[in-house]
Amino acid sequence: MQIHGQSALVTGGGSGLGEATARELARLGAKVAVLDVHLEQACRVASEIGGVAIEADVTSAEGMQAAIEQAAAAHGPARILMQIAGIGTAKRIIGKDGSAAALEDFVRVVNVNLIGTYNAARLFAAACARLAPMEDGERGVMVFTASVAAFDGQVGQQAYSASKGGVVGMTLPMARDLAQHGIRVCTIAPGLFNTPLMRTLPEPVQASLAASIPFPSRLGKPQEFAELACHIVTNGHLNGEVIRLDGALRMAPR
Repeated sequence: MQIHGQSALVTGGGSGLGEATARELARLGAKVAVLDVHLEQACRVASEIGGVAIEADVTSAEGMQAAIEQAAAAHGPARILMQIAGIGTAKRIIGKDGSAAALEDFVRVVNVNLIGTYNAARLFAAACARLAPMEDGERGVMVFTASVAAFDGQVGQQAYSASKGGVVGMTLPMARDLAQHGIRVCTIAPGLFNTPLMRTLPEPVQASLAASIPFPSRLGKPQEFAELACHIVTNGHLNGEVIRLDGALRMAPR
């Protein structure tokens, strides 16, 4: 699929990897809807790339449906979904005081990262399947965001790893499910990236994390994620695949 002229949705588009992806899509000529729970951040990005900002919570069925309809009213029906919204947490199962971890924390992470991804995907796919097919019978493309933690999660990452592992696990069956409708599905599993969240850590910690990456021994650039996400859109034979983007990193236990 050629990106130029297409309508695209980017969840989590107000910062980090989502912002970089929204900017790259716009640079390539897409009409971008920046979806984020933080409307102010979405407005900032959208105003700079000529897109539209939409407040959206991926865990809300009604909210996501309204966001997709709002984006369609502004730009026409979307054929591209970049599902990048997500949250992270690190909590041991048993705390220092011997108490069990709060169940609500696990549920919250899975609800945003896994159920939120499925929610956005099912609503986008239903709308996309109604569109006329393009070249090769293609109607749309979805790119999900997992993490290397799906494969080698660290101590305390049970909720995060489980949620991202779920995204990995549903990629192929969803691609197979939607093949009849001409909708491709791929997932990127990024490693350690130089995002606003990463920059909240002390410089020595950031340097140590960067040094753990075999090559190149630096944090990933959000632009590198964005470029891969957009390549998936344009490469019609990429489907049902999970791609690690991590500089050959394999996370240590802690």
